[in-house]
Amino acid sequence: MKKCLILFLFIMFSFILFEILYFGYTAKPKKADCMIILGCKVRGYEPGDFLKSRLDVALRLYKEGYCKFIIVSGGKGKNELISEAEAMKIYLIKNGVSEKYIIKEDKSFSTYENLFNSLNVMKNKGFKDALIVSNKYHLKRASLMAKKIGIKASFQGCIVKEKFYLEVIGILREVFAILKFYILGL
Repeated sequence: MKKCLILFLFIMFSFILFEILYFGYTAKPKKADCMIILGCKVRGYEPGDFLKSRLDVALRLYKEGYCKFIIVSGGKGKNELISEAEAMKIYLIKNGVSEKYIIKEDKSFSTYENLFNSLNVMKNKGFKDALIVSNKYHLKRASLMAKKIGIKASFQGCIVKEKFYLEVIGILREVFAILKFYILGL
């Protein structure tokens, strides 16, 4: 019985790991009414490495014409001087995005809240679809949550090569987060 349980857990872990990697590396962006950049750690008034990577990918997509409006989503975490959304807004403006095309959502503290609150922004603005940007390892769970709450979306991911060990930790964390999603629906 114990061996069966271990085998089952190994198969589940492997399946979810495959889902994360496959989705993250095969996701293709599509033009959309808006882009949603999911928040991540801020250092002082600057985006942390992972958030900066997301922002750089978003800037490239924006400049390539994938969308006109960008929703920056993320609240003010513990030990952060400003909200993730504010740090993203500042970074995007410094890099050539007009403030009138940036919509700040700064009340969220989780991926689910990022997406749920961004969906409310989308409804208020009349946006029908979104291009969601995050780290590659984070995209599968973001896609499951977006589908659950009704966001029609495509996805684009990034990796932080200089912090590869943190990417690996992120992948492992996502395995358990997706398992939680499958069990609890959160």
